[in-house]
Amino acid sequence: MTATQMNLNHVVKRFGKQTVLQGVDLTVQAGEIVGLIGPSGAGKSTVIKTALGMEVADGGQATVLETQMPNRALLGRIGYMAQEDALYSTLSGRENLTFFGRMKNVGKAALPAAIAHVAAVVELTADLDKRVAGYSGGMKRRLSLAIALLGDPELLILDEPTVGIDPALRRKIWRELGAVRDAGRGVLITTHVMDEAELVDRVALLLDGKLMAFDAPAKLERQYGVATIEDVFLKAEGVAL
Repeated sequence: MTATQMNLNHVVKRFGKQTVLQGVDLTVQAGEIVGLIGPSGAGKSTVIKTALGMEVADGGQATVLETQMPNRALLGRIGYMAQEDALYSTLSGRENLTFFGRMKNVGKAALPAAIAHVAAVVELTADLDKRVAGYSGGMKRRLSLAIALLGDPELLILDEPTVGIDPALRRKIWRELGAVRDAGRGVLITTHVMDEAELVDRVALLLDGKLMAFDAPAKLERQYGVATIEDVFLKAEGVAL
């Protein structure tokens, strides 16, 4: 397994005349969780889409698992959860997991146990055989996360995975992310929940398309002379504390 699982090197992305990413440098190492935080419109989702090759960079380079993106063949080794749920509403939760598990080349014999595990992590076991059309928004988010976790991907990229999820389940999900990290895999997660930003190994602060800070939470708190990542965020934005 490669040590550097994702590397954005001075990535620039423009939409028309607007420059959304302004020379972003970001890495995710094997065995760490990187949190990407910033206000709405800062460019967090664009960072993820450019890293995955869903958007082509206008400058710089995006490399994932030592492969320059975009590279469609690589996607089976990555667990990705988007902000928008991409599910088959006419199928059950189990059928969605089965379909995506096969797409990820999870072996037929191993698939039932893999589905049972990820369903338990997101607390969907009792609802697996219900049609997704009848799921609440929170249940759909949980199913999307379960799909991302399927197949023990080498790299997890999660865009706001805990939106609409209650605190107890959020804690359980973070325990699972910790297990993924401890297994030597990398995790990149965007979040608006500042308490979650305290749980990562390194946190990247994105403002107006620029990476303003990128280090361990405790180091950033010392650097900015504040007690929490939320205060780092506010101070970097120029808010008086």
